[in-house]
Amino acid sequence: MTTLTTRPIETAAHDRLYRQLRQQIMHGELMPGQPLTLRGLAKQFGVSMTPAREALRRLVAEGALMLSSSGRVTTPELSNERIEELAALRALIEPELASRALPRAHLALIDRLSAINTANAEAVAKHDAVAYIRTNLEFHRTLYLRAQAPAMLAVIETVWLQLGPTMRALYGRMQRNEPPRHHRMILAALRAGDEPSLRLAVRTDVTQGLRHLAT
Repeated sequence: MTTLTTRPIETAAHDRLYRQLRQQIMHGELMPGQPLTLRGLAKQFGVSMTPAREALRRLVAEGALMLSSSGRVTTPELSNERIEELAALRALIEPELASRALPRAHLALIDRLSAINTANAEAVAKHDAVAYIRTNLEFHRTLYLRAQAPAMLAVIETVWLQLGPTMRALYGRMQRNEPPRHHRMILAALRAGDEPSLRLAVRTDVTQGLRHLAT
């Protein structure tokens, strides 16, 4: 009887820890090369070692964390080649998602995107790197949800997950003082129903920053 009641509790703890840690990585709350331990995670999140182990296993499988031959788990430190590969994936998939979302980009959606972009600008003004990354991804995800292409969205979220710590490092290097101007171009293209301009704005927005890291 104890086993039957314990397993659902451990599963719930694992799912909660997985979601929280995944979000932290995606939003750049962890820096590149930051080590993670089972004991540290269990203490931080108030869970046992089993859900901590399972959450790490899933995140390693997604490429969000790296597992060395010695068993050490860290956030990824991406090579220039890996950054370029992930940037190429973003350049291929995200303009397509935006294009598919365009026919469903009603005024309420555009207003929502404008509000998110305002929050993004506020994060820049406060030099809040995590809030900047979070609102930047929220801007893109809110648009892409309208594409009704869950397989493509799942792929691109995995790319964002792998890039999270690197994007945090990029923010520190660029010392951004203003929000991405290409967001305004995306909004303008959505209002005009201009698919070629939308594709170009999205492609430029998602790749320009990463190029600074790969040079």
